[in-house]
Amino acid sequence: MSSISRRWILGGVVIAILVALTPRAILRILETGDLYLFTNQFFQDILARLSGPGRLRFIFQPVVAIILGTRSGMKDASAGLPPFLWAVLFHKQHWRELFRSTLASVRNLVAIAILLDLISQFLIFHEVRPGAALVVGPVLIGVPYVVSRALSNRIFRWSNHRKRSVDTV
Repeated sequence: MSSISRRWILGGVVIAILVALTPRAILRILETGDLYLFTNQFFQDILARLSGPGRLRFIFQPVVAIILGTRSGMKDASAGLPPFLWAVLFHKQHWRELFRSTLASVRNLVAIAILLDLISQFLIFHEVRPGAALVVGPVLIGVPYVVSRALSNRIFRWSNHRKRSVDTV
């Protein structure tokens, strides 16, 4: 099995699970008229996940995302790339490279976050809402990753600039 296909197995499994769950979710929406996402019940359920099975993922997953973001930010700074958010918004020439490195860094972590959200929904609520897992999982990973990647780039650049300034004196 090639390394490329091994890297995508977890993502494929998560996609297959989401595809299998989607018809039931659509049927629920059609029956109730409730889209669920970003409703009062959605936010109450997030609070319930904080105290239910799998609650430690709300600590461990962002910590891992911060570590990966910091590592990527330091690589960006070493490569002379601007801070992540700034580059994505204002330096379109770097967008493809940054997107590719982000995907490589967090692909499996996001897949695990979605899978763990699906499992925790089932354990806590005895039902699964795939749309919620597609929102909660990536946000739990994406926000800490993006912020730490941008901040570590700035800090690394600043410390290297300061170090070079001291060396020239």
